[in-house]
Amino acid sequence: MNRQVVAQKASKSLIRSVVRQRSVKSDAELAQIESAITINGAMQTTAMRMATPGRHEREVVGAIEGLAYGLSGRKLPFRTIFSIHGQVLHNHCHDNQMKAGDLAICDCGAESSMGYASDTTRTIPVGGRFTGRQKDIYEVVLGMQMDALAAMKPGVPFRDIHLLAARRLSSDFKKLGLMHGDVSEMVESGAYALFFPHGLGHMMGLDVHDMESLGENHVGYTENIRRDTRFGLNRLRLAKPLEPGFVVTVEPGVYFIPPLIRQWRAENRFGDHIDYRRLEPFLDFGGVRIEDDVRVTSDGAAVLGPPIPKTVPAVEACCNR
Repeated sequence: MNRQVVAQKASKSLIRSVVRQRSVKSDAELAQIESAITINGAMQTTAMRMATPGRHEREVVGAIEGLAYGLSGRKLPFRTIFSIHGQVLHNHCHDNQMKAGDLAICDCGAESSMGYASDTTRTIPVGGRFTGRQKDIYEVVLGMQMDALAAMKPGVPFRDIHLLAARRLSSDFKKLGLMHGDVSEMVESGAYALFFPHGLGHMMGLDVHDMESLGENHVGYTENIRRDTRFGLNRLRLAKPLEPGFVVTVEPGVYFIPPLIRQWRAENRFGDHIDYRRLEPFLDFGGVRIEDDVRVTSDGAAVLGPPIPKTVPAVEACCNR
């Protein structure tokens, strides 16, 4: 009997008990997750070095998936995303040939010897150097993640962390001239979600989306914190207050999705906040996402595993190694 069937037949009180038990990770579990992240880091740095003009995406995917299997001997926790079309979320097509100036999103994971998962994302400049425009957007996403990490601590609802990241995006896009108006209104209205249409993160553990087969709302929500229906926020997998021992992903992203931009522009949706004319040069941009696996501590949060290059200089240095 699969887990979905079990979840359908189990009582809600049993599911909530299982979720409470598995949500807080022991030191032994944390060690397993960090073991998986160590493998994941080798996958990401290999992808950075291999992302060169003329190479096909599938060559990189084959290399990093083989590396994961060779180091752990276990299956991957999810299908690898490696694509120069990062504006297509969960893009599993690997047929494109990379060229200088492309941005490649690498979202991949590994499993430890006991089956604990890792899940990280890096955005890689093909050819080893970010263009000026790419660097501007990359720094926005990195700022979103840094703000989120700094605000995480026990008792803070993860929905508030998501909205904080949305505020950083809106503020920085206002400085870049892509959005205008009151930043708080941009966040409250959901105008920012044109560029950040998914949730900030999810629980991690034995599953890459840990326990969600038991019911996503049982894992990420409570009887008092219900799923928001607004676009973008409705995709947030985790909204409830953080607790010490939680392991969650923190994965802000910025995407320029041409069909969505054109649809919103035709409807003049949030025209008081979004400068659609200035978005025209970004229609071929793609996307940027940065993701780490994070442990909630007694008074804050800490990124797990060995550091994986993340700043612009560190990523470029790894690409050119």
